[in-house]
Amino acid sequence: MHSHEIDYRIFGSEMQCVEIELDPQEAVVAEAGSFMMMDQSIKMNTIFGDGRAQEQSFFGKLVSAGKRVLTGESLFMTVYSNEGVGKQRVTFAAPYPGKIIPLDLTQYQGKLICQKDAFLCAAKGVSIGIEFQKKIGAGLFGGEGFIMQKLEGDGWAFVHACGTIIEKELAAGEVLKVDTGCIVAFTKSIDYDIQFVGGIKNTIFGGEGVFFALLTGPGKVWVQSLPFSRLAGRVLRYAPGIGKGGKEEGSILGGLGNLLDGDNR
Repeated sequence: MHSHEIDYRIFGSEMQCVEIELDPQEAVVAEAGSFMMMDQSIKMNTIFGDGRAQEQSFFGKLVSAGKRVLTGESLFMTVYSNEGVGKQRVTFAAPYPGKIIPLDLTQYQGKLICQKDAFLCAAKGVSIGIEFQKKIGAGLFGGEGFIMQKLEGDGWAFVHACGTIIEKELAAGEVLKVDTGCIVAFTKSIDYDIQFVGGIKNTIFGGEGVFFALLTGPGKVWVQSLPFSRLAGRVLRYAPGIGKGGKEEGSILGGLGNLLDGDNR
């Protein structure tokens, strides 16, 4: 194996964190800002690019870091290494309510494709890169754009998503239609495309967007019940002083509705 063999425990229900147990000289790589706590003998080191950056040439490191910029992530990642003589632990927290999904890449032919901000941490040796959508339609209208995250290697990786997570195993030729924002990850054997919702009323008044994500098996798919963008949009809409119209923003009555219910600010 090229990746370090790590052990882990996931704590919590809705606001989860993952504790990684490292033997001496083992390491885990994580996104900047995900750190929660660590034991005394854990050493932190900031690197360019992904978990394989230290094994690359200088040019390779620059390319790796550049790929991360394309996915909206930082140029840097952090490696946490056990420099002690016994087992040491380091813990990482999810950035918003939802679930942390542990993924053994050896079970998925060494590769998974994820939404751009899904990656949390992984055993050192796992590569965190980018995946370009080959189909123009999927890239333009698929919600995630042309670029998604790609996890490659033979170790454990951990991704996070908002809400409840549902796993679907698709048979060969089986099709699943998903809201474009609800996709968390899928295996490399899944064919990803988009489909027009269809119908004037559905398109204009359906409130579900103009396109579905079309996932065709064989392979495995992870779907989230609440995309973070949807959660953030609702918070902004109803938070006083943040949304344009306050809590009555979506009301047909608008300002008149505020007067009728006593809110005359």
